[in-house]
Amino acid sequence: MKYYFFVITILFSFQITAQHKTLHDFKATTIDGKKFDFSTLKGKKVLIVNTASECSLAPQFKKLQELYEEYGGDDFEIIAFPSNDFGKQEPGNNKQIFEVCTKKYEITFQMMEKIKIKGNNPHPIYKWLTSSEENGTLEAKVTWNYQKFLIDENGLVVDALSPISSPKSNRILEWLME
Repeated sequence: MKYYFFVITILFSFQITAQHKTLHDFKATTIDGKKFDFSTLKGKKVLIVNTASECSLAPQFKKLQELYEEYGGDDFEIIAFPSNDFGKQEPGNNKQIFEVCTKKYEITFQMMEKIKIKGNNPHPIYKWLTSSEENGTLEAKVTWNYQKFLIDENGLVVDALSPISSPKSNRILEWLME
């Protein structure tokens, strides 16, 4: 009887695990209006960050770009989601945001269209990132602009870092080296 209980428990846990989505299950729109399928990132580590170009933390764009230049490519990507939800510090439209980010900060990593993170209708990726029920690993409230989420090669959430954490923090660099 114990053996059957053990087998049923194992099967049930696999079923629960299988129900959680991964990053690779999502699609979104880029800042220039193109569809982006996150399944194209299979096998890569991904750093997702919510940004605001008028925030006092916006100089992190330079550190994000440095990180991307050093580690980006076949094994690592950065995906930025502009949002006006924290302090109304991203009031521009997608075209204006893209212009500031590429001219002032010279970013070349992937920017997505401006999204909602807070409230009743957050972007599906942020609903997934912040809910352990959705992602199967952690619960993480987005507290401000530049909160960072680490996603592994299998599309699973590994960690969430505070907005004031540097994009080149020891935690991120060690994670990239794992």
